[in-house]
Amino acid sequence: MRVVVLVFISMLLSSPVFAQCDGRLIEDGAFLHPPLCAPKEPKRIVSLVPTFSLGIALELGLPVVGAPLFGMSDEDLKSRAEAAGVVDLGSFMEPSIEKIVALQPDLIIGSDFLGEEAYQMASRLAPTALLTGANWKEFYRTLANITGVADGMEGRFTEYEKRVASVRERVPKDVRVSVVRITPWEFQVYLDEPDAWAPFDVLREAGVRRTDFETSETKVGTKRLDFEGLTGLDGDILLYIVGGSNDSATSGRHEAVLANPLWKMLPAVKAGRAYRVDAATWMEFSGLASANKVLDDIETYIISRP
Repeated sequence: MRVVVLVFISMLLSSPVFAQCDGRLIEDGAFLHPPLCAPKEPKRIVSLVPTFSLGIALELGLPVVGAPLFGMSDEDLKSRAEAAGVVDLGSFMEPSIEKIVALQPDLIIGSDFLGEEAYQMASRLAPTALLTGANWKEFYRTLANITGVADGMEGRFTEYEKRVASVRERVPKDVRVSVVRITPWEFQVYLDEPDAWAPFDVLREAGVRRTDFETSETKVGTKRLDFEGLTGLDGDILLYIVGGSNDSATSGRHEAVLANPLWKMLPAVKAGRAYRVDAATWMEFSGLASANKVLDDIETYIISRP
């Protein structure tokens, strides 16, 4: 079967459709290798990523026909995808090429972290946009532009921005919040910084104050800690994430962590203000639905329990 697929790809490469653009030529944008010849009105979109590009595409009402759904922890997004008739391409790390070919996509979307090899393979099957925007709203706008549904784009954020403003007025200004992710081998801290990972960008926008240890005015990335490094998490409230894109939810390590004396010494833990939040929301963020769930957590754990 893979031999047949490779032959089919070779035929596509030699086809004149790749030599000229009869759709919409997008000459620049936050995606790999512009310009992009996108269809005027995409009819069959494949998403290579089961988070940003899948969730945002569905929220935009785009015709997504395939995405890797196997192993997703975001059951809400998975249910929406299945209800929309999205075909499961298998594992996110190794989606089925045969299924992608069979779906005959006219546009393939994803994120640039998939890498150059994924781009080269996908672009042989259909016009491919692997988006590079770190900010989730920028990702939204870029995908809307690529797919020709940018009209009225700003209106999509109106209700969300009203809610953010309401939450920001109620967030206690004298409360500092720590956030940590527990994995089977380490602790990860996603910083409050420029181009922060989406849920932490929502925290910043909502006026949640992180600790100095978790804040940077430059792009630092993720801090990776051992038990001794946890002492920097001295917030009045602690939100912790278990699971996501690995087996840390089932490995049992988080149970050992919660029983460890160093964990119990953290100020928020001693005060009874440590709360587990959903990994599907925080680690598989997928658009406005996820952003509103982060706001739910702010209202539940930070505003209601200062």
